[in-house]
Amino acid sequence: MKFIIVGKNIEVTPGLRSAVEEKIGKLEKYFTQETEIHVTLSVEKERQKIEVTIPVKGNIIRSEQVSNDMYVSIDLVEEIIERQLKKYKNKLVERKQNADFFKQDYIDKEFMDEEEVKIIRSKKFDIEPMYPEDACVQMELLGHNFYVFNNAETDRICVVYKRKGNTYGMIEPEK
Repeated sequence: MKFIIVGKNIEVTPGLRSAVEEKIGKLEKYFTQETEIHVTLSVEKERQKIEVTIPVKGNIIRSEQVSNDMYVSIDLVEEIIERQLKKYKNKLVERKQNADFFKQDYIDKEFMDEEEVKIIRSKKFDIEPMYPEDACVQMELLGHNFYVFNNAETDRICVVYKRKGNTYGMIEPEK
């Protein structure tokens, strides 16, 4: 596995680099040597945050953990990713499209499905063209955390969502 480790408001010391490579390196049993692991360490006040992103053809395996101690955050993030890998193993490799990223042992091993993903409700609605700000207002009126809309500026389907700190974000397609 190839580690790409960056720090925001924190220097990536040899000790931190070693802790990340050692702890996240335990995931080596799942991935091939060519797999890239993107790690971002950041500090905001007392919050020690680690974000780990592993892009695998068509999917992104990601976890973010926050605690008062960066080493605790590192431990937590590894456990979460390992749990995700076991839980979604069948989804990740079922069509063999992502098999190049995973070791054969992982592909062959059966894990107990803790909880299968099931869609229990489906909604249909008309998507009206509107501006992102109007979509945020509509989201608030509905009391939801996200809202799907047709962006009147770009004529593309987008999603606005509520972020921490009473701010908003928008997801839009690149192409």
